[in-house]
Amino acid sequence: MKPIYRITFFLFSFFSFITSSLSQNKVIDSLENELVINKQKDTIRVNNLDRLAFLYYRKDISKATEYVEKAESLADELNFQKGKGNAIYMRGNIQIVQSNFDLAIEHFKNAVQIYSANGIKKNMAGCYNSMGAIHYYRSNYEQALINFKKALQIDKEVGIKRNIPSYITNIGNINVKIGDYPEALEYFNKGLNLYKENENKVGISASLRKIAVVYKTQGNYPLALDYHNRSLVLAEEIQDSTGIAISLSSMGHLYKQQKKYDKSLELFKRTLVFQEKVKNKKDIAGAKNSIASIYIKKEEYSTAIEFLKESLEINREIKAKSQIAECLNNLGKVQVLQEKYTNAFTYFEEAKSINTEIGNQEGLSYSYLGTADSYVQLKNYDNALINLLKSLEISNKLGLIEHQRDVHKLLSEVYKHKNQYQKAFSNHQQFKILNDSLFNKENIEKITQLEYEYKYKKALDSASLRELKLTKTVLSTSQDLEKSQRNLLLGVIAFLTVALLMGAVIFFLKLRHEKSKTQNIVIEQKLLRSQMTPHFIFNSLSVLQGMILNKEDNNAISYLSKFSKLLRTILENSRHKTVVLSEELSAIEDYMALQNLDVNPPYEYSLTVASDIDKSAFKIPPMLIQPFIENAIEHAFSNKKENKEINVALIYKDEKLVCTIKDSGIGINMDNQNNQKSKKSLATKITSERLEMLSKDFNVPGSVSVKNRKTLGEQGTLVTLVIPYKMD
Repeated sequence: MKPIYRITFFLFSFFSFITSSLSQNKVIDSLENELVINKQKDTIRVNNLDRLAFLYYRKDISKATEYVEKAESLADELNFQKGKGNAIYMRGNIQIVQSNFDLAIEHFKNAVQIYSANGIKKNMAGCYNSMGAIHYYRSNYEQALINFKKALQIDKEVGIKRNIPSYITNIGNINVKIGDYPEALEYFNKGLNLYKENENKVGISASLRKIAVVYKTQGNYPLALDYHNRSLVLAEEIQDSTGIAISLSSMGHLYKQQKKYDKSLELFKRTLVFQEKVKNKKDIAGAKNSIASIYIKKEEYSTAIEFLKESLEINREIKAKSQIAECLNNLGKVQVLQEKYTNAFTYFEEAKSINTEIGNQEGLSYSYLGTADSYVQLKNYDNALINLLKSLEISNKLGLIEHQRDVHKLLSEVYKHKNQYQKAFSNHQQFKILNDSLFNKENIEKITQLEYEYKYKKALDSASLRELKLTKTVLSTSQDLEKSQRNLLLGVIAFLTVALLMGAVIFFLKLRHEKSKTQNIVIEQKLLRSQMTPHFIFNSLSVLQGMILNKEDNNAISYLSKFSKLLRTILENSRHKTVVLSEELSAIEDYMALQNLDVNPPYEYSLTVASDIDKSAFKIPPMLIQPFIENAIEHAFSNKKENKEINVALIYKDEKLVCTIKDSGIGINMDNQNNQKSKKSLATKITSERLEMLSKDFNVPGSVSVKNRKTLGEQGTLVTLVIPYKMD
């Protein structure tokens, strides 16, 4: 999209937001003014009170309750049965928002009786739809489907089309729960198109969220995030607080899958605050369960259990079977992580029973997977295999990529212990393929781009709003200043110009900050590519090949173990912003040991850490030290056969973590004449750029310097790194 068209689109969206918000507020103001002006107790007043209750129930429960009580009281006084039925129907909706489902069903049944007795057939559809929604929440999918179909049939008979997309979408929800995702997407897209035809923005936003949930379940995170962003923008545009809360929660789950746990936790807590404000028990329980899932990832198990038990208690109270099973599965997972396998089996078995009863295939797959994990930890591989194959059958049928990945990982371990190495290898390969499909570079880049575009649009909308307000002020002021002094007009224009300039500066500063974050990601990727050079990999594989040809089986196995451990450590650490110092030093020791195996004669190396440094307390950025050790190994000893030494030392002085890498090689000046000088300078350049970013982020100094030791009366090169760090 060209810039001018994109700006036009954003401005159009902005003006739509203003129009929609003002339109709804105007209706509320008009109805409330009508109540004040016209005090006559008639059916018109009852209808106005019912209408106000409907407009408020998703925004302000107390206001909605106030209006519905007045409507019902006046309808009784006038014996206005339709108005009384509408008031009771709205009472049911208010109870749904607060998760008082039994009371809500009672209200809807009473409303149906009133409508039926008075021949008001068209109003019955809404009651059946709402009862269907309650049965859906409670995982009574058969009853839910019966009620949705009743509502659909009534509206078709009376010729009301506007509610049909709601019923279609609800049927799609049932298909999600029973695991028929293609059918669910078909219903959701039908509903979305009908909502667009009716220009129902609440329905459009809800349909976009539902489609996003399906794509997230299938592991298509970029597409899921795209639909969630579109839904959230629309929910904010129409000031749909409930829709905003649901979108924030759904996006929190996406960030959890991307291992952005702090960001995910922030979104879940914001959702919980909103749901507690409106007293929505169902979604309060859901938010607590989601928060617990993050604390599980952060290994804060006691906090996770506390939130899970609170969620489970609420779900049992409102009889939400699907959510009860989800809590039980999560509690089982925590017990496995705490090695309390007997408790884990109890939770998984109850969850399995509930999921089987309600036909929740996704939850059932997870129950089998959790049970299998417990058996694996207990080394009961036969029972583990039985449960894994059941989980795999369901996850393959539903296309649950995350479950498939975890199953194949455990299957690889099970078959390995059962000495079925071909199957173990095959499942491990499948695990890698599925894991890469979820976390490949293309997906991550798409998600980053979507996040950036969303933030950019928000910033532009905000700037447009400021500009619109200022423009209105200019026009209003201009009319007044035609009758006043010329100098005052010039002063106001000057002030507005400065304000606009300041707004533009603030906007571009935010844009530059986003670009800076993107630049930091690029530097991290460059550094990762510089860590494990093809030279080292090919050299290591050549050494391994030689050992195998020479039938040095024990040495080959030992070498392969060290090589794979090092490779995995570097790749794993590269995905984290910080790692524990002890882990980084262990990787460096493994690297130097591997490099030294194929050098003749070998060099002497050492790694010393000052006694006042607690290696488990410091967290540092990964892969800062290794590039300089690699430079020393590859270039420092090109013309030397003896006295080859590399010494790595860490000290903590003046609140600075300092690492020195000394070699006894030919020195930096001679090495600069080497054909490899561009490669050597690359590590220094990338590390310098990275340290500049990290210093700002950590608020701790970071720097790198390279010296020829001849200036100190010694032989070789000295690299000094001041490493930014965090303390536990």
